[in-house]
Amino acid sequence: MKLVTFAPQAQPRSPRLGALLGETVVDLAVARTWAQGARGIPPQDLPGSMIELLYAGPPAWAYLRDLVAALQGEDALHLKGANRLPVGLAPNQLLLYPPLPRPGSLRDFYAFEAHVKAAFANRGKEVPPEWYQFPAFYFSNTASIYGPQEPIPYPANSEALDYELEVAAVIGQAGIDIPAEQAEAHIFGYTIFNDWSARDIQQAEMRVGLGPAKGKDFASSLGPAIVTRDELAERATERPGVYQLEMVARVNGQERSRGNWQDLHFSFGEMIARASAGAPLIPGDVIGSGTVGTGCLLELTGGQGPWLKAGDIVELEIECLGSLTNPIADPLHRK
Repeated sequence: MKLVTFAPQAQPRSPRLGALLGETVVDLAVARTWAQGARGIPPQDLPGSMIELLYAGPPAWAYLRDLVAALQGEDALHLKGANRLPVGLAPNQLLLYPPLPRPGSLRDFYAFEAHVKAAFANRGKEVPPEWYQFPAFYFSNTASIYGPQEPIPYPANSEALDYELEVAAVIGQAGIDIPAEQAEAHIFGYTIFNDWSARDIQQAEMRVGLGPAKGKDFASSLGPAIVTRDELAERATERPGVYQLEMVARVNGQERSRGNWQDLHFSFGEMIARASAGAPLIPGDVIGSGTVGTGCLLELTGGQGPWLKAGDIVELEIECLGSLTNPIADPLHRK
């Protein structure tokens, strides 16, 4: 399944749970009533939001899979549910929110070796041996989550805005001290993650020996959908949570970054083992991969820029996960 949080344009403050079928977004609450009448699928309680769905667990997930399967081959745009409401909406009829608008937590790792080597080389340093001993991460701000097409405000007091091309896992099953080889069972699905960075602020903070904080906490983008693991099975590798999928970043339509998910030094299994060591993970927690090699301007320009500017459009694309696009606004723009 490819699950989204959306709202009809006429009701932009009423987010709903939906599923992507090609370019069409299915309103799952309406599809439930259609399936009962057209296919005889007994109705079940349907969570109204992504976080409620994650907590509802496998029975609710199985029901949604049956519902989405019943719609395969149908023209959802022309189907009606209860009260003659449309089952499907076209892209120009809706707004996409972040698929998980408020994660329980957001841990971002540093797991692609090529990016780590380039980042340390920019500072004239070697990668510390500790990096190879365990996957490192920091906590980001779950109150600054942006979705597809939302303008990203240029952070005040910065002149060095950067994108970061990443993938993120969304936790669906709680656990603590999770072994790496069992970690995939705790992942509900994956989404594209842009870990926006104010490089000048970040660099000043890191000299203190603590951070990043204000260089990161102004914005993170997730979307467009949470794609469940079964959708990626044909591209899986032998390592838990590692897939052979191309990752690309474009600025104003021009390709700037390209890498592959399979280049992770630490698998998502190892990241989840580290994150859950002595601390619980719960449904709705998000685990970021860190930046893929070449996946940011810091790496591409040796830390010298030029950086993003207001008016630029940044698009991140990952095979099977879709495309996440955000324009850059001026510093006065706020959600």
